[in-house]
Amino acid sequence: MVHKAIDLAEPGDVIVVDAGGDLTNAIVGEIMQKLAIKKGIAGFIIDGAIRDTGAIGSETYPVYAKGVTHRGPYKDGPGEINVPVSVGGMVVHPGDIIVGDEDGLAVVPLEHAEELLKLIKEQQIREEDILLSIKNGTANRSWVDQTLKQKGCELG
Repeated sequence: MVHKAIDLAEPGDVIVVDAGGDLTNAIVGEIMQKLAIKKGIAGFIIDGAIRDTGAIGSETYPVYAKGVTHRGPYKDGPGEINVPVSVGGMVVHPGDIIVGDEDGLAVVPLEHAEELLKLIKEQQIREEDILLSIKNGTANRSWVDQTLKQKGCELG
């Protein structure tokens, strides 16, 4: 079904596979990655294993997986395409926005995207201000002691 998902996917799609966290056989390897890159698919998220990590890791192409195995994938199912799946305890629906970096993934339902983008931009500005105050030596750390006092800690 992952092979069929690659065939059906449009440029910019992310293929998300709920393999139940099983690490027995790989779900994706180098050949499938190369097909996805050629089609313009944005990446893979696999709640299971991948293989060919040397080749996959040599690309900047995003592939997130629970683990690695040398054993190749099954090619005879089972599976479904364009249905909600669970990956690492996160429910992902077709059309959700997926954002990831080296720390992990976040899934945003499309209907919350604009609201969340506004909040992210506001947080980014706050963090840039904090980083600038650290660089300039003007960071105000009084909030640490205030918080600890509110929690009943004795400061010495």
